[in-house]
Amino acid sequence: MKKYFRVILLVLLIVAAGLFWWRHYFVFGEGVKAGELTYLVRKGYIFKTWEGKRIQTGFKTTTPGAMQSNEFEFSLTNDSLATVLERASGKFVELRYKEYIRPLPWRGMSKFVVTDILEVKELNPATGLPYY
Repeated sequence: MKKYFRVILLVLLIVAAGLFWWRHYFVFGEGVKAGELTYLVRKGYIFKTWEGKRIQTGFKTTTPGAMQSNEFEFSLTNDSLATVLERASGKFVELRYKEYIRPLPWRGMSKFVVTDILEVKELNPATGLPYY
């Protein structure tokens, strides 16, 4: 009876470890998002992480004459990327990210984690667009 209990316990531990990995470390998706960087802040009680928000404006909306705004909240784990983005607030940025199923406290508060900065551009002051 002890032998069966140990085997069942071992199988349950392996299944629990697999579920934990799948929920927190499995990369669900990867992609690129572009838009105006609104803010970047380092915060947290125990684990200090970089959290940011990027806004992509658009014209497609259900209300005629109104504009739509798509917000993209993300986390950063790399301090060197954070120093670049600190200087890019209010600019057009293009970010590569990985999407996880659930966030981890030491990885950030968002399930989207930025892995690379592809481009940083000044916005045209007359139009607010990244091109002239």
